[in-house]
Amino acid sequence: MKQQRYDVVIVGGGAAGLSGALTLARARRSVLVIDAGEPRNAPASHVHNYLGRESTPPGELLAIGRGEVAGYGGEIVEGRVASAERLPGEGEEEGGFRVVLEGGSTVEARRLLVTTGLVDELPPVPGLAERWGREVLHCPYCHGREVADRPIGVLSTGPLAVHQALMWRQWSDDVTLFRHTGPEPTDEEYEQLAARGVAVVDGEVSGLEVTDDRFTGVRLAGGRVVPREALVIQARFTARSAVLESLGLVPVAQEMGGEVIGTYIPTDPVGATEVPGVWAAGNVTRLTEQVIGAAAAGLMTAGAINGDLIAEDTRTAVEVRRRG
Repeated sequence: MKQQRYDVVIVGGGAAGLSGALTLARARRSVLVIDAGEPRNAPASHVHNYLGRESTPPGELLAIGRGEVAGYGGEIVEGRVASAERLPGEGEEEGGFRVVLEGGSTVEARRLLVTTGLVDELPPVPGLAERWGREVLHCPYCHGREVADRPIGVLSTGPLAVHQALMWRQWSDDVTLFRHTGPEPTDEEYEQLAARGVAVVDGEVSGLEVTDDRFTGVRLAGGRVVPREALVIQARFTARSAVLESLGLVPVAQEMGGEVIGTYIPTDPVGATEVPGVWAAGNVTRLTEQVIGAAAAGLMTAGAINGDLIAEDTRTAVEVRRRG
């Protein structure tokens, strides 16, 4: 860190954070990105649906982004932020924030942008974590093309499972829904599954079959193995919200299809939180956002932050002029 106070400190160096940093650096703002080095999509081999960067490896995309930010004078440091606190202001102006890193070092910012993303919490089935992002998947728009026309399983742990099975049927005509711990489909859902040729297997799943480091099947509690080459699950999306919580912001539950799929921090349409001067973008506030959407959110929020700073700079200039 080259200085002790920045216009904006960004917590999180993924697509949203780097996009925000690039926008602010190009706007001639002093920007510091603090990144813990834990990108959500690290297990994935490629980024998809990112126009102009289709199939770019996640690490390569971040490296390109870091270089672009640095090229405009933005700073990026490795570190983990433990907490943040508001500083007292003078008159009507905001005092900014003190950001505390693990280890005790601190840095100050006029505005704070949090882009810490989320954590995918997987169902408690042995073997899922080891195959996550490879053959254990959750998003058809991220991975459907890569497993198209292959035998796909869908692990039911909640009411969204039938919806998942019908969706993944778009990419393969060999889809099997494993009931596992999820609710029994309704008569209407059974009819829909049958009409689309989706098989339904009763019984709990006890683990995965792996041969030569390749997922080959789903193992049921009774010992039966159903050959599959990909397995779809419903992860729970938990916002990495500790920094925001230290400022008094509380994550709320996100529901979809009658199921709680995770937690997020609410913001207004341009990323402002309920705490003045604190903004958030990306998966920490929008759980289903893909990489290109997170980057777009970082751009939009950075523009709003710069506008907020311009307003403050103008108020200060007017006060100085009146006194002079």
